[in-house]
Amino acid sequence: MHNYEIAEYFSLLSKLMEIHGEDPFKIKSYSNAAFTLDKLNDPVVDMEPHQIFSIRGIGDAIGKKVIEIIDNKRLSLLDGYVEKTPPGVLEFLKIKGLGPKKITTIWKELEIESIGELLYACEENRLTKYKGFGEKTQQNIQEALQFYLQHQGRFLFQQVEPLVENLKTALNEKINGDDLFTISGGFKRQLEIIDYIDIVTTYSENDLTNWLTEKNFQCIKNENFLSCKGSDQFEMRWYFTNFDEYFWTDFTLSCSPEFLEKWVSDPLFSKKIPFISEKSIFDQINIPLIPSPLREHPSIIEQAKNNKLPKLIQPSDIKGIIHSHSTWSDGVHNIEQMARAAIEKGYEYLIISDHSKSAFYAGGLSIDSVKAQHKEIDALNKKLAPFVIFKSIESDILNDGSLDYPEDVLACFDIVIASIHSNLKMTEEKAMMRLLNAVNHPYTSILGHPTGRLLLSRKGYPVNHEVLIQACADNNVVLELNAHPRRLDMDWRFIQSAIKNEVLISIDPDAHSIEGFEDVRYGVLVAQKAGLTAAQNLSSFSLTEMIEFVEFQQSKRN
Repeated sequence: MHNYEIAEYFSLLSKLMEIHGEDPFKIKSYSNAAFTLDKLNDPVVDMEPHQIFSIRGIGDAIGKKVIEIIDNKRLSLLDGYVEKTPPGVLEFLKIKGLGPKKITTIWKELEIESIGELLYACEENRLTKYKGFGEKTQQNIQEALQFYLQHQGRFLFQQVEPLVENLKTALNEKINGDDLFTISGGFKRQLEIIDYIDIVTTYSENDLTNWLTEKNFQCIKNENFLSCKGSDQFEMRWYFTNFDEYFWTDFTLSCSPEFLEKWVSDPLFSKKIPFISEKSIFDQINIPLIPSPLREHPSIIEQAKNNKLPKLIQPSDIKGIIHSHSTWSDGVHNIEQMARAAIEKGYEYLIISDHSKSAFYAGGLSIDSVKAQHKEIDALNKKLAPFVIFKSIESDILNDGSLDYPEDVLACFDIVIASIHSNLKMTEEKAMMRLLNAVNHPYTSILGHPTGRLLLSRKGYPVNHEVLIQACADNNVVLELNAHPRRLDMDWRFIQSAIKNEVLISIDPDAHSIEGFEDVRYGVLVAQKAGLTAAQNLSSFSLTEMIEFVEFQQSKRN
């Protein structure tokens, strides 16, 4: 178990205890334990009991609960509070803007115990009659509830990926001989949000249905597929076909509706069955195979006919880690640990971009801290050469669009990533003013996570992408594709416009730990959907090219 997973047990425990009106001292001790464990560098699972007990803020009593979690993947004290809390009240904790105090009021005073009831109460303007709920707070809660309900049953690609791997393993054991199966649909297209998994197979429908039922899946037969759901309510759609139709069925499911409509309307297409492979479908009209991530917009078909398919970026094309946080701000590992991990993974450089001074909640760097950090980086660069650690900062974009350091401080950074982290509820006019002012700033190198969205959690502020992309082109500012699987921002659907305007994209993990480096792959997967090549991505630059990029950034400031 990761430290943050153990921390989540104590975080939930402290919230439930507060909802139930327990001793504030105990609540604070569990809340502090959650914070301590989340920020701890060394894995707790590797520690001896006496080492756990000696962690400041943990001690013997909480330490024993940590061991209970590690040993049993549960905490009996937490189980007790979960059992006596209505399921709907537990669900309130998933709603942005609802903390324990507000939940207590909703449950105890309004006697509301479900999401539906709470949404109705907002619509009836009932919350404003209670302490702590103004009109604006009620509106925010209503919007958060609507967003939550809209995205129920939907999952991030990252969340679905391990389920797919487990499914493949199980099917490889179950389906043998000459039968085939493949994972198709949105997962094969590498969509960032997956509503369900499509599986195409030649295996016996009756045998597979019985097998799924034995494993406690609820199976319902639809006109074209068998729908199955497990305890997590995630849907699998099974398409049963014969060998002659197998590759064609997979193809139709792994295209967008617009792409498929254009494909079947092509006069060259005749659907000569059987197809003996996926490639044979494309051979029929004498074009190269269009990778499934690109089967979105119909225009890609004409590109394929003209032999102009892009050579898609691959995870192996990433040469360095851009945008990472260390223990100097809110990261888990120190700079040397992150640098050595990057070297071990074969990267040529690391760009440390800790939070700036306005991000006080994340331990943002004061001007004195910047100087001290740069001194450490200079020493590490001598120690770890030829590997290079570049000096960077994730500078907050303030309300007027300015950056939160004076120019003489910004000048000491190799690369400045400008990002919005505060006051995210904005009109498009306000958002664009802040973003355009930041892009026009001579010290801005990269615009970080341009819309501030969190997939399935936060929509992000409204942005005129065409205007923003043109501004980046005019100012030689790179647009970040933040590869964190909950961000994937900017949206891949707008990257083609950036490519046309010769704006560089930078696939960055926004890593707050060594493990965060792995998120680069999720950025690459969605970048492939936009047809991005390695040459159009900043983090694919070699060390020599990155040094040249830094020199260009410095010349741009003069």
